[in-house]
Amino acid sequence: MSLDQQALYDARLELVDYLVDALYDTPEEAFVEQLLDGGLDTPADSINDDLDAGFEYLHEFVEANEGRDPAEVTDELAKEFTRVFVGPRPPVQPHETYYREDTDFLSSGLAEVDASYGAAGWKVPEDVSEEADYVGVELLFVRNLLRRQQAGEEEAVGFERVFLDEHFSTWLDAYLDDVVENTDEPFYLAAVHVLRGFVEFERDLVA
Repeated sequence: MSLDQQALYDARLELVDYLVDALYDTPEEAFVEQLLDGGLDTPADSINDDLDAGFEYLHEFVEANEGRDPAEVTDELAKEFTRVFVGPRPPVQPHETYYREDTDFLSSGLAEVDASYGAAGWKVPEDVSEEADYVGVELLFVRNLLRRQQAGEEEAVGFERVFLDEHFSTWLDAYLDDVVENTDEPFYLAAVHVLRGFVEFERDLVA
């Protein structure tokens, strides 16, 4: 693998790690501290509109919290995460089957997501309590596929292409709209824009 390819894989994996840390659960203090220290390398050049917007929000978040105690910032983000995504009665449901019109949670929806994982030889880790169609779990799957591609497994490219086309990209627009409507927190606005931009970027790469 050339140095350029290696660097591209490193950048893609860094992005998916960031997304898992930001959207899977309430953020860890170490992660917040790392972001406030400028811990995510954002590219100088424009990649696509959503990634650009997400990185802008990220800079806004870092500037707004400059010099603050990371523990305090983490606590505020945890409260906002709970209000928006956990509830009681959260305004945003970060689940594929919640957004898809053609399938629902109880019938074929979850089974289809699980079947995609199974076809690629991946199982939801046992320590994960979320459903298979949860945004954070879908991100764990994509991360697994990227690591396998980096290790030279060509089949993983096809698995990623199918998963992004048939699953992830089918519900991101509605999910992003809901998040934008329900929070002003730049940390979460950054994460959902980066997510949609990342999926668009990956789809172009594996097309």
